[in-house]
Amino acid sequence: MRILAVNWLDLENPQAGGAESHFFEIFKRFVQSGDEVTLVCSGWEGAAPRATVGGIDVRRFGGRHTFAALGRGVVRRMLAERAYDVVVEDLNKLPLYVPNLTRLPAYTIVPHLFGGTAFQQATFPVALLVWLAERPIPWVYRRSMFHAISESTREELVNRGVRAERIKVFLPGVDSEWFAPDGATPREDTPLFAYVGRLKRYKRVDVAIRAVHALRVEIPSAVLHIAGEGDDRPRLLRLVDELQLGSAVRFLGFVSEKEKRNLLRRAWAHVFPSAKEGWGISNVEALACGTPAIASDSPGLRESVLHDKTGLLVAHGDHHAMAAAMGRIAREAPLRERLGRAGREFAVRLSWDRTAEQTREHVMETIDESARERSGS
Repeated sequence: MRILAVNWLDLENPQAGGAESHFFEIFKRFVQSGDEVTLVCSGWEGAAPRATVGGIDVRRFGGRHTFAALGRGVVRRMLAERAYDVVVEDLNKLPLYVPNLTRLPAYTIVPHLFGGTAFQQATFPVALLVWLAERPIPWVYRRSMFHAISESTREELVNRGVRAERIKVFLPGVDSEWFAPDGATPREDTPLFAYVGRLKRYKRVDVAIRAVHALRVEIPSAVLHIAGEGDDRPRLLRLVDELQLGSAVRFLGFVSEKEKRNLLRRAWAHVFPSAKEGWGISNVEALACGTPAIASDSPGLRESVLHDKTGLLVAHGDHHAMAAAMGRIAREAPLRERLGRAGREFAVRLSWDRTAEQTREHVMETIDESARERSGS
């Protein structure tokens, strides 16, 4: 197959997150199967306009804030220059309405839609733009087949008006050989909690900071390490100063995969207080390391964390509830060990190879169905 794909970012972009990891884990396996994958995305200052990442031909145009204006024209031009079998849009920022640009089969991957959570992340004009841009999705993408990464995302698409029979759910995988317990990397001697992810307002990392502040009244040795970058960092730093947490909260910035794995192995639990996610890949990476997860009882997260089986779910936005869950993990070694063992068992059942195989079969079905519709059979 020749595939033209669209995503706002690529894996080498400093702003890349779970959606980009998901895309590249799947489509680098398409390339390994003999397919050609070309990705249209935005660039960043100093980025090469073209690169090969995981075997994928990456073409970068504009920047994070100009890609919306440039992207559709770029896709039109590339469709005119070369024959493709299918167009794939990873719909995780503003939709580009790619199905309106071509009669080729359209395949849409949806980690999650922002909906009202956009207003928790961006200024009102930007949030309103995102909210309005998502409204026409059921109509504009009516010819498309949808790949949802969780049942929560599937339910949201159906509630928005997308036909249920056009949606399939394929759970993300995890590299459980890389993310695995290691006897040479023991847990910290004192309670260490970790957050791994982008620092965006809707991720509600402030809840985890307030939770560790409350927890330290009972357990003064508890600390929180935050790995990741994002535009919410200045606000979070001010909160740490306001709460006089000092060295109890460490901002690690961007970390390598090796550093991330080391942190997840050492942590007593991974915390993820987000308002909404498609899934929660960093939760599952922690589980693969035998580390329990504590997360908001939010869409997507309640699927990557099974309450009282692989971790603990708490009411979203309630830092007292999160502090109580962190306290249980810190005090109750048998609970911590039970959740860690079950988390590892859960994670090893999730395979990127299987997710990529399911996706490839679905894309081929999309191409076949489009051919049948064109022939009138």
